Amino acid sequence: MEWPSCLNEYEKLIIRMDTPRVVIDNAVCATATLVKVDSARKHGILLEAVQVLTDLNLSIKKAYISSDGRWFMDVFHVTDQFGRKLADDSVISYLEQSLDMKEHDFHRPDSAEGLTVLELTGADRPGLLSEVFAVLADLCCGVVDAKVWTHNGRIACLVTVKDKLSGRPIDGDPQLLHHVESRLRHVLKGDHGVCGARTAVSSTPVAHTDRRLHQMMFSDRDYERHSPSAASSTSPAVSVQNWVEKGYSVVAVQCRDRPKLLFDVMCTLTDMEYVVFHGTIDTDGDLAQQEFYIRHKDGSPISSEAERQRMIQCLEAAIERRATEGIRLELCIEDRAGLFSEVTRTFRENGLLVTRAEVSTKGDTASGVFYVASDAAGQPADPKAVDAVRQRIGADYLTVKEEQRPQYRSKAGDDGDEEAQGSGGVGVGLFYLGNLFRRNLYNLGLIKSCS
Repeated sequence: MEWPSCLNEYEKLIIRMDTPRVVIDNAVCATATLVKVDSARKHGILLEAVQVLTDLNLSIKKAYISSDGRWFMDVFHVTDQFGRKLADDSVISYLEQSLDMKEHDFHRPDSAEGLTVLELTGADRPGLLSEVFAVLADLCCGVVDAKVWTHNGRIACLVTVKDKLSGRPIDGDPQLLHHVESRLRHVLKGDHGVCGARTAVSSTPVAHTDRRLHQMMFSDRDYERHSPSAASSTSPAVSVQNWVEKGYSVVAVQCRDRPKLLFDVMCTLTDMEYVVFHGTIDTDGDLAQQEFYIRHKDGSPISSEAERQRMIQCLEAAIERRATEGIRLELCIEDRAGLFSEVTRTFRENGLLVTRAEVSTKGDTASGVFYVASDAAGQPADPKAVDAVRQRIGADYLTVKEEQRPQYRSKAGDDGDEEAQGSGGVGVGLFYLGNLFRRNLYNLGLIKSCS
């Protein structure tokens, strides 16, 4: 927004206060709903806005980010998981209320009060998850929910538990709590006493599990550990260059589009204490291109080759952690003591490695999603092994599901975005460098085309 030169900062503030912070527009674009967020710039506030959108399973097809250092306006082009504009008034109303809340109101816990949260990180190995669940079952700890990520030979796990008999949090019994921590730490270290195993216990519900898992793996420095088979044609391409004249570092990402991609990238930029001043996000079919103009919180751009390489490694890791590797199996069965340990042990006995998992119990029902592969590199699982596991657990209870991916619309032939089409042969790099500010001034609040 351009201000008349006669206005002072106080007058600008009054105008800002009278302007709606959130505008949701279904009329401007034929294929997506526009969500505009205008707010004071605070570290992490952009991530919070993206988090709200991704928690509703919305796909961000395009976005424009612009800030003058004090205020920002972000414009998101979103669709539902089926690639359609938002039509549900209750979803739109919830979105408006959630995005219009003050910063501290964004943090709504995923887990209920009165439970104990276990945070586990360490070296991954076949059967590790089964051993973790076995320890919890042996110590009468009921699993309320759990989420597991693996990447580059490391594992991060958030498990919410309660005392199976009393239903109370286990941190009310210091002796039991010490025993649980000790045994889990031993399991994480393994027979060879692998270093880097960490356990932590909290009675405070996790505000956002995916956010916390990113922080845990970032703290575990999973981005430094690369396996020879890690690189592939589907690996993300990341470049970092400095725009010296403007004092920005320019981060460009190109990879296969998927749900929550922007959220994962923003988590890492925020954890590394960088501020996004301007940015563009664009998708064409299943290809995503993202570009961010960033500075460190102290106002400085990236200043060394080591820092640049670390940024590249961290962003690659953030994207790869949630990348789908393996066959998706969905579980829905009557809950019983030691169920999750039994299921994951059956995977191990049939040569299947769990690369990612999310499980929960509600009442008498246990449910979960497991991604299984033949090895840590994500090589396809043997269909015979998958069938054997299903027969053992129950084919009606464990089913093979296709990964749900958003519907894509190709921009090929769309006259509304010649610049994006023209960048197709450039590859990762400064594919919007000369036009970013002009594009943002045009698009922020004045978008006439979805292209």
